[in-house]
Amino acid sequence: MTEPVWGPVHQDIVGLLADHPADVPAVVDHLTKLQDLLVRLPPLEESCPLADFNKLYLVITSTVLEGLYDDRFTDPTFLARLDVEFATRYFDALRFWTDSHPSTPKAWSCLFQRMRGPDARPLPSAAAGVNAHINYDLPFALVTTFDSLDSEPIDESDQHHDYLEINKIFAERIPELRRGYLDHWQLMIDMVNGDIDDWYQGELVEYTRNVAWRNAQKIWRCRHDPDARECERMRLDDNAALLGRLLLSPLGAFLQ
Repeated sequence: MTEPVWGPVHQDIVGLLADHPADVPAVVDHLTKLQDLLVRLPPLEESCPLADFNKLYLVITSTVLEGLYDDRFTDPTFLARLDVEFATRYFDALRFWTDSHPSTPKAWSCLFQRMRGPDARPLPSAAAGVNAHINYDLPFALVTTFDSLDSEPIDESDQHHDYLEINKIFAERIPELRRGYLDHWQLMIDMVNGDIDDWYQGELVEYTRNVAWRNAQKIWRCRHDPDARECERMRLDDNAALLGRLLLSPLGAFLQ
């Protein structure tokens, strides 16, 4: 008999994924409950590779929610809708994987396949999840968000301003998040490097999210052409999967 994908917490995760979060507080609630389940997944339990990413995603999304409560964003309706659409793609990928469905994006599969492996380190695992979520999920989440709001991705708009504000949230939270994934000897090197690693990670996130915005604009122009849209989806999925495998390789782990 084949063991369930999620082992002893399989039914709990299936139940969680059956519900679609409708707003940002519900997204935070889903991520929190999912984190509690993932850290119980054997054989690695506390060091589950997907939990390493989910923890980062939870911290960033919680900070976005605080920003919505504090009127940090110019167009909170857009930002909240984007947050839900973005999370939906992550939960959909998890649902496909749970059902062993062929529609599971390759960008996500390379991380999901490592959940039972003994060699997946925390920082590369988190980076691989960020790669899949930003390089693959985010452009499509932007397109569905703008479509639902009868708007479009225009540079220098209020929506673009709010989109860039998320880069600042990453910059605020990256130092504590990144150090939480490091071993003792890595922390010693990090102290020697000073703020260089934090600056580099912030620049990398900003660059990657700028590329996602450009890809969203490209998809937006062909959104009514199913063949062209699918071509873009395959291109982004292939590219993100290639980078994800690199991040999870021994070389990727060494470079991080």
